[in-house]
Amino acid sequence: MAEKIRNGEYNENLKRFYGDAKTEAAKRRYIGAIESFSALYGIRDVEIVSVPGRSEVLGNHTDHNRGCVLAAAVNLDLIAVVSKSLAGDAGSRIRIKSEGFEADDIDTRDLAARGSEKFASAAIIRGICGRFAELGHRFGGFDAYTTSDVLPGSGLSSSAAFEVAVGFILNHLYNGGQISGLEIAQIGQYAENAYFGKPCGLMDQTACSVGGFVSIDFRESAAPAFEKLDFDLSKSGYSLCIVSTGGSHHNLNDEYAAMPSEMKQIAGHFGKEVLREVEKPAFSANIGKLRELCGDRAVLRAMHYFAENARVRAGAEALKEGDFEGFLQLVASSGNSSYKYLQNVYDPKTPKEQGLSLALALSEEMLAGRQAAARVHGGGFAGTIQAFVPKKYVGEYFKKIGGVFGEGSCLELSVRNEGAAVVM
Repeated sequence: MAEKIRNGEYNENLKRFYGDAKTEAAKRRYIGAIESFSALYGIRDVEIVSVPGRSEVLGNHTDHNRGCVLAAAVNLDLIAVVSKSLAGDAGSRIRIKSEGFEADDIDTRDLAARGSEKFASAAIIRGICGRFAELGHRFGGFDAYTTSDVLPGSGLSSSAAFEVAVGFILNHLYNGGQISGLEIAQIGQYAENAYFGKPCGLMDQTACSVGGFVSIDFRESAAPAFEKLDFDLSKSGYSLCIVSTGGSHHNLNDEYAAMPSEMKQIAGHFGKEVLREVEKPAFSANIGKLRELCGDRAVLRAMHYFAENARVRAGAEALKEGDFEGFLQLVASSGNSSYKYLQNVYDPKTPKEQGLSLALALSEEMLAGRQAAARVHGGGFAGTIQAFVPKKYVGEYFKKIGGVFGEGSCLELSVRNEGAAVVM
């Protein structure tokens, strides 16, 4: 396979996933991964799987109250060189070595959750197999080497890409690819919740698994509705830019937990579990009482929730109709709402550290009048912002932003139409 890659026999496959400009770099990356696999496991028949990262586009902190989200798969990915395990005891073992991390070796005959594996990748692997067993799907051993340019902490969901990769490989090797992309995403979420120990939503895994722009409605949490949108960002003249502002997510758990908690506190006043079950007119009619009972910030966050849900629906329609200017206005409005009402742009405990605020201010100043839009990306408080920038201004934008946040702080991305897939 490495020789075929060198000779260009897989060029068309690679162009489809990475584009003409990045094909040669992809060839070097794939060959390096194959060589690493061979050094670990010997010469074997292999396949290579790719799972994209994802970017949240609209729907900031709505999923945990069963709201709506618009997300997109991006052209950064995790690749896995994979071979089905040999017979005998090895047939029940999943061995995964991820570049930069310790290797995992899981015996799939033992699928009970282990406290010692909490917050470790081994918990994800064991949890996915456990869920496959509960659902009656087939599973078994495989060997894999993975490498990812979906950088941890980038807000592009490297963890979800790993979860989807494990589920996709088991589906491909043992189930003939018959399990849907949405179910693979749900299995990954289950493993992260029940085995890994993190109460995540389902947006990240769904976008990584399905690919493209995808609109997701979590009204029915056990069976969310999703629609893959037919929109090609590359033909719009825009790039999706991610800016890493630095800062640490350490000690932010309380801030993240407060957002769903305060929204659910508002819902509780109406005898409901989540805001999705509350009618907006009823909420609006009771704001005076709610601010006394729950506080002003909880009311503001609920206001963000209701407006953001509407923006997701409008954004999906704008993309389907090819109204990119209207879509950009909604992205800008989403960012404004997150800043003023959701209030997840900086940590109030550390007011001197406002990297996201600064990046947004610089973006607003530099992109004014240029039909662009910027917003907080993902969880907030620290990390990254997102901007849709006309391609002709990307170099100038990166020069200004990079001059403040450092070389390598800016990424120019495109939206990838394919979700998890076998590349070769």
